Amino acid sequence: MPIRIAEATMTPDKFERTLIARLKFKHLKLLVTVNEQRNIFKAAQLLNMAQPAATKTIRDLENDLEVELFDRSSRGVTPTLYGDIVIKHAKLILSQVKHASEELASLKGGLSGRVTVGTLLAASASLLPSAIAKLKNERPNVSINLVEGTIDTLLGGLRIGDIDLVVGRLPKAPQDEGIASEILYYEPVVLVARKGHPLASKRNFPLKELMQYEWILPPQTTNLRQEINTALSEAGLEPPARAVESVSILANRTLLEETDMIAALPAQVALSYERSGNLIRIPVELGIKPGPIGVSLREGRELSPAAFYLLEKLHDVADNISIT
Repeated sequence: MPIRIAEATMTPDKFERTLIARLKFKHLKLLVTVNEQRNIFKAAQLLNMAQPAATKTIRDLENDLEVELFDRSSRGVTPTLYGDIVIKHAKLILSQVKHASEELASLKGGLSGRVTVGTLLAASASLLPSAIAKLKNERPNVSINLVEGTIDTLLGGLRIGDIDLVVGRLPKAPQDEGIASEILYYEPVVLVARKGHPLASKRNFPLKELMQYEWILPPQTTNLRQEINTALSEAGLEPPARAVESVSILANRTLLEETDMIAALPAQVALSYERSGNLIRIPVELGIKPGPIGVSLREGRELSPAAFYLLEKLHDVADNISIT
């Protein structure tokens, strides 16, 4: 049986020597897969291993390190605090190995590889799709994996190497240590509603008239939502209490077309809605200053060739975006 966590007495130097001597790439892959599946049997199947061999490998590592990496129960396994640390670094190591293989393949032949991009609402309408189209035109063998989400979830994936870069509205406050950001341009926030909306033909009306309608808003954890709440508060208004929280471009557009809802959106998203022909901007200012749109990367991590080329295309598209 492995030594219990409470009994661990290893020094940092001994941990390092043990990890170097014992950990192999197949061990790293096993730990990451068990963490994803929360089940040793399922992980072993995915890795074409026998379950007893997978269980023994984990037990041997725990004995060598003098800590438990997983808590076992009838429902499966969950990583301990020690397990979380080892798995986090295992993901980073495997990610670097993947990038090394991509660089070798790129040197040998045409550029290929895979890029995982976290996209926030502001980048989803124009910036990122246009950059991907340019990349695929020049480098058709590159695969792109898009992950939609909020800034907190996407930066979490960026830190552990699951995501190569995150594109969208950047926080105004400094980000967490280990994340580097680059501003590509600044974008205003505008109000959007359906054609024929009762407020569409009005001019110079107070913001409080907006509050009689339901709103579509980004989630509370997003930078844009915080800015909207601040702008309304400074105008003496409470944020809409019954808002639909959504970062889905398609769902938001459909809701706006079929109801009297109002949405506060980045200008490029609003422009994509206007091009559909059924939506227009509401002529009133929220009082939100244009916010920074850019790219977040893990500090100190070299991008794979494919991710580097996508970053180049993001710069190219950003240089030609017209914000009105």
